[in-house]
Amino acid sequence: MSEPLSSRARPAFPARAVVTAGMPYGNKGLHFGHIGGIFVPADFFARFLRDRLGPDNVLFVSGTDCYGSPIVEDHRKRVAAGESPGSLLDLARANHELQAETLERYQVELSAYAASALEPWVSVHAEMGAWFLRTLHANGHLEERSTLQFYDSKAGQFLNGRQVLGHCPHAGCKSEKAYAEECDLGHQFEPRELLAPKSTITGETPEMRLVANWYLPLEPFRSALGPWFEQRLESGDWREFSVRNLLEYFQTPTIHVKRELAEQVQALTDQLPPHALDESRGPSVRFLFESAGAVEEAAAVLAAAGIRYRTGKTLAPFRLTGNLDWGLPAPALGGLGGLTFWVWPESLWAPISFCSALLRARGEGPEAWKRWWCDPEAGIYQFIGEDNVFYYGLAEPALWLGMQGREFSTDVPAGELRLPTLVTNRHLLFLDKKASSSGKVRPPMARELLEHYTPEQLRIHFLSLALGARNANFRPKPLDAANERGPDPVLKDGAVLNKDFNRLCRSCFYAAQKHYGGRLPPAEPSAELRAAAEAALLDYEQAMHGLELHVAVGVAADFVRLVNKRWNETNPYHDDCPEELRAQALADGFHGMRVALLLMHPVAPHGTEAVGRQLGIGAELWSWERAFDPLGALVADPAGHRLEPLPAQADFFEPHPSQ
Repeated sequence: MSEPLSSRARPAFPARAVVTAGMPYGNKGLHFGHIGGIFVPADFFARFLRDRLGPDNVLFVSGTDCYGSPIVEDHRKRVAAGESPGSLLDLARANHELQAETLERYQVELSAYAASALEPWVSVHAEMGAWFLRTLHANGHLEERSTLQFYDSKAGQFLNGRQVLGHCPHAGCKSEKAYAEECDLGHQFEPRELLAPKSTITGETPEMRLVANWYLPLEPFRSALGPWFEQRLESGDWREFSVRNLLEYFQTPTIHVKRELAEQVQALTDQLPPHALDESRGPSVRFLFESAGAVEEAAAVLAAAGIRYRTGKTLAPFRLTGNLDWGLPAPALGGLGGLTFWVWPESLWAPISFCSALLRARGEGPEAWKRWWCDPEAGIYQFIGEDNVFYYGLAEPALWLGMQGREFSTDVPAGELRLPTLVTNRHLLFLDKKASSSGKVRPPMARELLEHYTPEQLRIHFLSLALGARNANFRPKPLDAANERGPDPVLKDGAVLNKDFNRLCRSCFYAAQKHYGGRLPPAEPSAELRAAAEAALLDYEQAMHGLELHVAVGVAADFVRLVNKRWNETNPYHDDCPEELRAQALADGFHGMRVALLLMHPVAPHGTEAVGRQLGIGAELWSWERAFDPLGALVADPAGHRLEPLPAQADFFEPHPSQ
């Protein structure tokens, strides 16, 4: 590997890496949040890792989440409206193909974009699910629980999660759009805790009926995961806001009751599990319990007495199976049969299933996935949205630990599932509001944005929004009626490609064609330019190691502007430029362009690769093994190497036709 001239320390990366992006539901195409909030950041990082580690050492997987209640409800509505969506599987397949095509248009390059209900993925996915359930059961981590599920007596059927709407019971949550077990802000709860439930099928208030399912109790993992999350907070391996969110589940289990109802609760003291009382703050009184199970007991007492309450975050048992027909089949176990997996747990091991199916298709064995998911030399990076941090950040590590045996450790033994690095992004707002496909503010679809912008303009804009640090607002001018005369934020960020970088690349080629017969200039890059390039490479690499993606993009953009400014100060294309100055300026321009191409490759892959073809240099141009070498070192005969002729007015980073 080529090394910088300075002795500055460089960060260490794993030998291999898996990158995952949260799976979109199979009931629709992709909207701007899927692309800007998850897939573009994940693709940016995966492309960097391919350049940094070698393309054979990175797997980037995701896929359509075909199962679950959203697609069942959408299918029902379409049939009721007289549409002909075909079967549920037909609808999932059509939406999967639509999603895959959209990702391709945004230059998102996955090793596999799979689908949980379609072959060749589903058979491996079912095999993986059976392995998880049976192993957890054998290790003593499963609990059979009979819980109340919503039943619409007018419709004569049990209701899936999306067929019930109410208000979130979590203290402090203002969501009035809560489903059977979670609200639209990601809080999870027991169905009986949902406030003011209504059936979306008939509009009636549903009753509750007992059903039996398998659950993974999370409380036994408290002593292992609590300190592990504290370590994530101290190390900065995970984004701070996501870790603090998860640590809330390790606080004292709590029930919140409005102060005016506190006396009614105290009258039931002898029916409640042991608890303490905290009346110190806010409009509610807090009842503190020893465990999540005690909270469940107390909640049942309060519900029977008709007392409204809200629960704090607790390590409630995590449901693994369900009773929907449309779901991944779960194996019969311990007298429970005919169940399907609940969509959330099966979506957690889906990336493992997809990796396994991909590797099998490449001719590797059924255990090949363990080299990626169980090897200490491999890294696992999971890109998700803030609303899903409970599932990927807490439920998944508990599942993984449970697979080790009755005894488990976050210092993962060899051969066991490695705990991931969670890369959580904040909310991507649309015109200052949180958009939702089922809410008042509808998000623009990803395909719609391509009617106004190029994929690379949108990619660099989304990456510049710093979603890893804060909520960000997406305000595309063509869709923003309030912005009649102001600048377009997307074009402002895209200008570094469409104007600055495009101008630099063209200028270098045209000057070389005019003055050196289409050859590289007969000079070495200056020490000053090489030092600036080296600093940019090291800053960028460090930012990527720290998962500060917006910082890395800023480093790349600043370097492009710096090299472009130096070129403009000299203008070596002009005939009046002295030959010695021209040769040096052009050598600096080409070296600056070469480094900028490496930095911008994960941002704008198609445009940068077009420049690479013009240079006539192959894969070495994108390898960090040669990151600090000048262009001349990448070709066999620098003096004789010819650049591809560039036609007049050529564009490597073209603007959108509408611009």
